[in-house]
This record gives sequence, structure tokens and C-alpha cells, in this order.
Amino acid sequence: MAKGAFRGGSYGGGGVSMNKIRQAQKLQADMAKLQSEMEEQTYTAASGGGAVRATVNGRHELTSLELEAQAVDPEDVEMLQDLVIAAVNEAVRKAEASASERMARLTGGLDLGF
Repeated sequence: MAKGAFRGGSYGGGGVSMNKIRQAQKLQADMAKLQSEMEEQTYTAASGGGAVRATVNGRHELTSLELEAQAVDPEDVEMLQDLVIAAVNEAVRKAEASASERMARLTGGLDLGF
């Protein structure tokens, strides 16, 4: 048999079986689908008792920022800045946690062995 030829369920004697290749291909397709789905999700968080609400998408882009009138005090711009930062950061954390959880569910239990 020629060097590198298909033998006994693996390529080139390297131990990568057709089953593992199929698993990897399915995982790749599933991950692409999941990534697309996650990019369409939105995550909202609030700060200041709901006075500031930020929404990000799965690409971690800020898509909406809502401010209640009481959050806008010209004498305390720093407080508003802090509330905006807190809301945006929390929304991004939600997006990241959701992505991690969904990815763990997708890859959990797969024994790719390489």
C-alpha cells in the first residue's frame, strides 16, 4: 500500500478515523450556525435602578442606549458616564456568558481526540 494511503479506518496511519473527521466537520458546521444565531441575539442590562439601559448584540456592538430623564443631570455628568459604562459592560458580560454557555453545550461530550 502506498505511503499515506487510507488504511484501516484512518488516513496515513495518523490515527484520525473517518468518524472523527465527520465529528469535526459536524462540529464546524454547528459552530458556524451557532455563531450566526448568537450574532442575532440581543442582551440588555440596566444601571442606576433602570435609569440607564444598554442593549448589545451578539457581536458586542451597542445597539441601543436609553436614558431616563432623572439620569441626566448637567451638574453630575460623571455619574451619567459611570451609569452608561456600567450598563454597557453588564450587557457585554451577558452576551459573553450566553456565548460561552451555548458553546459549552455544543462541544460538551464530543471526543474529537486530536
